[in-house]
Amino acid sequence: MLEKITGTFSSIVRTLSGKSTITEKNIEETVEQIKMALLEADVNLRVVRRFVNSTIEEAKGEKVLKAVNPGQQFVKIINDKIVAMLGDEKQDLKLRGPDVTSVILMLGLQGAGKTTAAHKLAARLKKEGRRPLLAACDLVRPAAVEQLSVLGEKIGVPVFKENSKDAVKNAEAALAYAKKNQYDTLIVDTAGRLQIDEDMMAELVKIKKAVSPDEILLVADAMTGQNAVDIAKTFDEQLELSGVILTKFDSDARGGAALSLKTITGKPILFIGTGEKTEDFEPFHPERIASRILGMGDIVSLVEKAQDTVDQEEAERLQKRMMKNEFTLEDMLLQFQQVKKMGSMQSLIDMIPGMANQNVDMSRMKRQEAIILSMTKKERANHLIIGPSRRKRIAAGSGT
Repeated sequence: MLEKITGTFSSIVRTLSGKSTITEKNIEETVEQIKMALLEADVNLRVVRRFVNSTIEEAKGEKVLKAVNPGQQFVKIINDKIVAMLGDEKQDLKLRGPDVTSVILMLGLQGAGKTTAAHKLAARLKKEGRRPLLAACDLVRPAAVEQLSVLGEKIGVPVFKENSKDAVKNAEAALAYAKKNQYDTLIVDTAGRLQIDEDMMAELVKIKKAVSPDEILLVADAMTGQNAVDIAKTFDEQLELSGVILTKFDSDARGGAALSLKTITGKPILFIGTGEKTEDFEPFHPERIASRILGMGDIVSLVEKAQDTVDQEEAERLQKRMMKNEFTLEDMLLQFQQVKKMGSMQSLIDMIPGMANQNVDMSRMKRQEAIILSMTKKERANHLIIGPSRRKRIAAGSGT
């Protein structure tokens, strides 16, 4: 996601950073490029106008034109404006303490990834030390209850479900069960439709009244662009949203939803779905996303991802083995597997400053992994024993 807009902004930043002087004409030309990039990314027209006007106004002041390094000063203004457009700073869920059950109501249209987002959020809260309970209240979509049950079992979070055909009664029963069994967070998965209709809204309003949620989160599909913003406005008018979860952020969508949501609806993006796996679910940091858009990478997120997935003791052990010249092909295989746990190589490369939009050929790494997997434990521990016959067998086994 944001690949095209990142390419344009990266180019602008490279051009500006090297300039020792900046004229009003430079500023106008640059802002025009930015305007076109934002419109192509399907950003709301009102948001684009506001961004362009405030950028020109600030950039034409003495602060930039007479700065010691005007290029960098101008880049900083652009960065600050993007951060403001995305929501200024990271927003957290406002949940109560462990002695009281907090309720999170999940809303959204069918196909936005609501049920998947509910289980990802539950997994995240469990990791943070909370005791979540999932409630299956989507009684419209076939197999929605079954899907939530399977996902809940996968992450070790119980799912409350009843045979009742009444979603409101199900939600009330789930809350009573959560309080009785001391679950500190209840996540209610509700029904969606292919489009907003009165029946769905009426049911959601009743559920809201029945469980008095602490957080009302809209799950929106990033690929729907401006539609996601319109959907958020409609849900907010009826139910007063507290935040948004943007799914499919790893898609090839143009990014208009992410860049327009906060300005148009006033509601913060709290989380983004960055893949299909349970762990592909990140808090939304406006300043980090702005940094990525400008091609400056996101080292903090990269380090956090590494801390979450890489075993610290194992990493230190491998480091010592390398320093003693004892690093084997078994260790190399382990390194490949740890990197893969962190997500796609392309997403990791995009977080490294100056590497955004660099295409990475993963075929070599896959090929090397296949070769090592075709070896015996002895061969991985000591590659010197691999003679012609062993080499032939490994080549045949790995298809190389």
